Amino acid sequence: MRTFRRGLFATLWILALAACASTPRFPVDEGVVEVTPREAKRDMPSLEGSQVLWGGVIVNATNLEERTRLEILAYPLDGRQKPDVEADPQGRFLAEAEGYLETADYTPGRRVTVSGTLKGTRKGRIGEAEYTYPVVAVEDKELWAEDRRSPAGPRFHFGIGVIFGG
Repeated sequence: MRTFRRGLFATLWILALAACASTPRFPVDEGVVEVTPREAKRDMPSLEGSQVLWGGVIVNATNLEERTRLEILAYPLDGRQKPDVEADPQGRFLAEAEGYLETADYTPGRRVTVSGTLKGTRKGRIGEAEYTYPVVAVEDKELWAEDRRSPAGPRFHFGIGVIFGG
């Protein structure tokens, strides 16, 4: 009986951990090219029309007449497809979403992941320097919750619930 309880406990433990694991938000199919914004800018003529999955930190958000343009500093995506700001940045890109996005939500510093189609490049400026941005026509997006960690660092909470019935 003791072996059965240990086995049951181990199984429940594994199931609890599996329930905590998150799956990627965006399906990654064979049509998505694995290229950074910096590489896309350089190779744009051959990449135009390709599907990408990019993310980063919003630098600026502008509402235009029929769409919203986000300037994003790109970072690699983690296993949940959330931008990993601890890694080195991968260049900047412009993400253009049809319609209106609330710029009070899409504020500088927020993390965002977008999937969409490369539609060329656009010249712009970063301060006094000229910059060429790859442009993504957004098909789907995820605005990540703001990181509200305390200055002391991350906190971890763990609990197990047990229900006994008769």
